[in-house]
Amino acid sequence: MTTPFEQDPPNRRTGLFAGLRASFLTGLIVILPIGLTLWLIWTLIGWVDSFVLPLIPHWITPEHYIGTNLRGLGLAIFLIFTVVVGWIAKGLIGRSLIRWGENIVERTPVVRSIYSGIKQIAETVFAQSERSFQKACLIEYPRRGIWAIGFISTDTRGEVLEKANAEDSMVSVFVPTTPNPTSGFLLFFPKSDVVELDMSIEDAAKLVISAGLVYPNGVNGNEANLLLPKEDSRKD
Repeated sequence: MTTPFEQDPPNRRTGLFAGLRASFLTGLIVILPIGLTLWLIWTLIGWVDSFVLPLIPHWITPEHYIGTNLRGLGLAIFLIFTVVVGWIAKGLIGRSLIRWGENIVERTPVVRSIYSGIKQIAETVFAQSERSFQKACLIEYPRRGIWAIGFISTDTRGEVLEKANAEDSMVSVFVPTTPNPTSGFLLFFPKSDVVELDMSIEDAAKLVISAGLVYPNGVNGNEANLLLPKEDSRKD
């Protein structure tokens, strides 16, 4: 017959290992995002340096004088060079040079296709704020009774609005896919069928990417249910 004193040590070891395992997993959740972010930034800086520094005369770089390479120097030179080019491009001479260069590119068969594709991608990625999505919304898609999160981009205009024969004004809504929100569907809805959300576009994107696991303010799906008003919870 065993005594309580003989049964206690194994239970304590089990509890200790469980606590260590939980602490280890919690540490991973904290460390991994920070570590991966720092690693990606460090790698990106090194990649820009390896591309920019070979284009600069060696006698100008600090490595020629102090004997060591300063990481991030190429990135700093690239940023300064980009700002200068942008400043020049805003002027009359810069715009004239850009038009002249684009006219030459337009006459080159293969280069024309590559340049136009890259230019469209760059303009989309680095668009100004007036070209960004206006609000997050809910729409019934792919059928009535099923709701999906979308992003209102612009008011529908032109031939699409004319031939839709809609009684109400329409809006263009981008419906992203999960977990990759960069792909999706462009749909045109009457404004009366679109329910605008109070959450920000960033919070709506997090909700889409996480497949409904992360709600606004960083709470998960179960915690979000607890935040519902009492009158709504009684209805359910």
